[in-house]
Amino acid sequence: MSTRIETLQQLLAQDPRSTFARYGLAMEYVNSGRLPQAVEAFEAVIATDPLYSAAYYHGGQTLEKMGELDRARALYRQGLAASRDAHARAEMQAALDILGN
Repeated sequence: MSTRIETLQQLLAQDPRSTFARYGLAMEYVNSGRLPQAVEAFEAVIATDPLYSAAYYHGGQTLEKMGELDRARALYRQGLAASRDAHARAEMQAALDILGN
């Protein structure tokens, strides 16, 4: 287990609602190839902070890497509905367009 993952897990143990730590953990899981754990962590970010648009986008990207295209589409659509950030919305729409909606 990487030191970064351990550090982020310790931060979450201290503050389970920390969006910063949970999102960082998700990204570290992606970087280490632990994609199912990454998806779970992205979903936990969204449950804690439904407006955290990066979790929808990167969660969708992770699902795509796993070959779970229907779940990726659903997550992008959720992100489009929840996000107020124009850049994030454009990224999610582009991802949906590539997947053929």
